[in-house]
Formats: sequence, C-alpha cells, structure tokens
Amino acid sequence: MAYTLTVNGKKSTVDVPADMPLLWVLRDVLKMHGTKFGCGIGQCRACTVHVDGKAQPSCQLQISAVGNKAITTIEGLSADGTHPVQRAWEQVDVPQCGYCQAGQMMAASALLAAKPKPTDADIDQAMSYNLCRCGTYIRIRQAIHLAASMGRNGAAHTTGSAAQ
Repeated sequence: MAYTLTVNGKKSTVDVPADMPLLWVLRDVLKMHGTKFGCGIGQCRACTVHVDGKAQPSCQLQISAVGNKAITTIEGLSADGTHPVQRAWEQVDVPQCGYCQAGQMMAASALLAAKPKPTDADIDQAMSYNLCRCGTYIRIRQAIHLAASMGRNGAAHTTGSAAQ
C-alpha cells in the first residue's frame, strides 16, 4: 500500500506493507541510516525518532499508524550538525561506541523542546528508556545541561551547571 510521509520536512511516498515498522521504512526504503536498529522490541530506544515532536521508538511504530504525523530523524535535527544537542554531545565527548547516540540525541532534543531547563530528575526520567551499553549516562546528562544552556540560538550561557 502507498503511504505519504513527511520526514524531516520533506514529503515522500512509499509503497510498503501496512505492518512494516517505521524504522525499516526509514532505513531500507528511504535510505536514511542515522536511525539505528537495536533490539527490535522498543526497549533500547536506539531507533528513537520524533513523531509530531514526541520521542518514540520507530521499531514499534507500524507505518499504517503514522498517518499525517511529522517524522524527524537524526538527519533532520540539523542539516549541518549545529543543533545544540549535537554540539553539546561533541563538546562533552559523550559517545564511546556511538551506536545508541542518535536515539539518545533524539530523546534529549524532545526533552529540551518540552522542558528547556530540565533538572537532573527530569533528564533521568526522560532518558530512562534509552539504553547505553557503554554507560555514558553521566556525560549524557552533562551534555543535556550544556545544550539547555545553549538555548535555541546555540550560544552557551555561563550558568556553570553544564560543566560540573
């Protein structure tokens, strides 16, 4: 069946089975490989994308359920890597293996869109679904605080909280 999706602001029509997970539409049909396959059951969240601004595991979302919702992948977060979350991840040197990081950044950016100045508890709660085998959780929290201090314009504010 044919479905028209809006992915990263661009409309695309795909002809896929109704029960095909969004993850595989993105990776195999649209050739967008930033969204990663991790567990396939929605527990690791390496496949996290935004669906109408909310972080969701794409491995558990059938294409037939997407409808007219806007999809944002890691490729759509920023065309040139200047989104505050991407810059903060780099500055804090968050990833080790890096496999889960696209999903982590998508969850973090959804959190910051909802709560521009999150507390540690907010971050822990929002990020608790995203697993990192390398255990970079402390650096992830630091990067989220740093991204929050950068705000929408990407310039760091001198709050001191992100550098701790």
